[in-house]
Parts: sequence; C-alpha cells; structure tokens
Amino acid sequence: MTLAQKEFVDDLRAQWKKLWQERVDDKVRAEGIAITDYSKLFVEKGTIIHATKDFKALNFKEILEQHKIENSERFIQPSPQVGGWGKFIKTDLTRQKPQRTKRAEAYYPEKKEVQQPKKGGRGWLHV
Repeated sequence: MTLAQKEFVDDLRAQWKKLWQERVDDKVRAEGIAITDYSKLFVEKGTIIHATKDFKALNFKEILEQHKIENSERFIQPSPQVGGWGKFIKTDLTRQKPQRTKRAEAYYPEKKEVQQPKKGGRGWLHV
C-alpha cells in the first residue's frame, strides 16, 4: 500500500461523503438524485443514487475495484452481519450479566416456600 494510493482513496471517500450529503431527495418517487458530476465515482449529474424499489445501490467497494486498487477490503469496514466492532459490542459487551460473588450471595435472605392458598385461591366466603 503506497502513500499515493492511500491519498487517492481518501479523496474518493471525501467525494463519496459529499455525494451523499448533497443529494436531492425526491419524496414523490422516493429517490435520491446526484446534484453534480462525480467523475472519480462514475456518477453523473441526475443519476439516481438511492431508491426504494428494484434498485442496485452504489457500492464504495465496487468503485475501488473499478479503479483497480489492491486490497480494497482494507479501506472499508466489514458489514455488521459479518462482524466488526458494532457486532462485537452488541453480542459480547451489552449482553453480559452482572457477576455476583459468593460472599454477596450469602447475605440474601432465604426464600420461603409459598403455601397453598386457602379455599383454592377464592378467598373466604361470607354468608
């Protein structure tokens, strides 16, 4: 990985962010449209970059591969389904139960057995 390659990827990433920040949202057709030309991203003015139905979304990894950048996976975070910091936090850190020590368990009062309710739980009958 050369320094020039890293600078080129950083420039692509800056244009990628600018593309998504400056898009026009067409609420009638539920689409996102590019405002200007982004030649390095292979996106022209008026290109639909986001839609709800039957649409293949833009992918930054594919753009890097079109520019023939080696090891394009190194520049992109893995998806949450595959793994990464987000999945690690959700699966390992947030679901841990608090650990009690044996000494703390000794101070809990013992639970008494629940007696069978009188009159089958119906209470006292008043005549």
